[in-house]
Amino acid sequence: MHNILVLNGPNLNLLGTRQPEVYGHTTLKIIEDLCVSHGETRGLAVSHLQSNHEGALIDAIHAARGTQDGIVLNAGAYTHTSVALMDAISSAQVPVVEVHLSNIHAREEFRHKSYIAPVAIGQIIGFGAQGYVLALDALAAHLTERSAG
Repeated sequence: MHNILVLNGPNLNLLGTRQPEVYGHTTLKIIEDLCVSHGETRGLAVSHLQSNHEGALIDAIHAARGTQDGIVLNAGAYTHTSVALMDAISSAQVPVVEVHLSNIHAREEFRHKSYIAPVAIGQIIGFGAQGYVLALDALAAHLTERSAG
């Protein structure tokens, strides 16, 4: 069984009530429960953490080294601003799939740039809560391929 951390950044604790026309009506708790249950079907032990603080997200990425086999990361607005998160991912050497509920490329220009993308194994954007399920599937496939190679 692989250990996967689902890491959510700023303002994602407000899902379900924050701009539902952009982010939908699904709460973070529902997404977390969905990830845990879907993870079980894929042989993944899923844990989760949400923080509005960049340093706490960096600490979680650092702590994942040697304890987690992969990370599903929705860094929220830090996606577009945080070189520190990018550096943490590079340093931790844990595969990361970047997830966004909305299609960041169909939104404001400043959201088109991701500092996470260059150090992630891939991005899943614009599929709402289902994006987390897709990210878990992608990580499971990546880990299976890596262990077979």
